[in-house]
Amino acid sequence: MDFLFVLLKTLFFYWIIVLVYRFMGKREVGELSIVDLIVSILIAELAAMNIEQIDSSIFLSLLPIGILVFLQIFFARISLKNGKVRNFMDGEPSVIVNRGIVNFKEMMKQRYNLDDLLTQLRAREVKSLEEVDYAILETSGKLSVFLKQQGKSGPYPLAIILDGEIQEDTLKQIKRSKNWLLDMLSFKGVALEEVFYAFYRDHQLFIIKNSDCIS
Repeated sequence: MDFLFVLLKTLFFYWIIVLVYRFMGKREVGELSIVDLIVSILIAELAAMNIEQIDSSIFLSLLPIGILVFLQIFFARISLKNGKVRNFMDGEPSVIVNRGIVNFKEMMKQRYNLDDLLTQLRAREVKSLEEVDYAILETSGKLSVFLKQQGKSGPYPLAIILDGEIQEDTLKQIKRSKNWLLDMLSFKGVALEEVFYAFYRDHQLFIIKNSDCIS
């Protein structure tokens, strides 16, 4: 009887977890943020504890799982509209290599050593640091690598404006000021709050407005 009860609880939580993750949205396992990972571990632990304890109530585990799902969806929706909340919850990408120069100060801040950098470069079939133009440590821990184009530095790969908010760290990297950016927007006749995404390439500012996106 105990075996049958454990089997039924396992099948029940299997489908509950499948439905929970379908409800929470799609994201690759390797792209999970810290918060996503924590929620995933907690849900798995709650389900495992209930299955192991034969006399425990299923509904006592469903309540905390439901609360975790609600909080995850709640903060995810706020993060879509508020960049500060998104940065607080998920963190920000870190520029490890900028125009071929390793940023050791940022590496120390992220507790990311040279062996970590070289290991991830080798995993992307990059033979030497000399080939790297930019390397960006994403919030998921994945290293995005941009190689030099025929020995020359290419355009900066990060956003200057994201969801109507100026990315000041990016401006510093391209050695431009906030006033310069506002002047460029004024010249193009676009208000800052109208900008969904903007990036700088080949001495030009490229803008995607909120009105250009499918609502």
